[in-house]
Amino acid sequence: MPEGTPVYQPGFNPGSICKAPPTGGSYGTPVAEGAGFKYDEATLHELANEWRDLALEYQVDLAEAGKVARALPPGLEYASANNAGTTQQSGTALEAALRQRISYCESMANKYVTALGKYATAEDHATAVIDQQPKGIA
Repeated sequence: MPEGTPVYQPGFNPGSICKAPPTGGSYGTPVAEGAGFKYDEATLHELANEWRDLALEYQVDLAEAGKVARALPPGLEYASANNAGTTQQSGTALEAALRQRISYCESMANKYVTALGKYATAEDHATAVIDQQPKGIA
């Protein structure tokens, strides 16, 4: 296990044949007020995009799983019908699992979008406070 603060590398897939450098963003800075981590705005955007992309990948898999769920027996004998029925049950279970994964990924993406909204609200508030300060040297 590496020592030190963990670093999130958006877009980095160590198993990929493309070893492109990460696009930026990091996490690991503990929040002094309590549990959790601080994310910069770029990382929040990247995380939301990655969860959306993963949900889309599961959508593609769901379309393919439908083929398994609708499998037809190769022949008109008992063994073929029983085999197709078992395959259909597996396909139906796979579809259910993929729907759960899609829902989870979309939920995670929405959480990061919500965090971005809070980030923007905090930025707007800070800007308003600064704008209320007297200008120039007093």
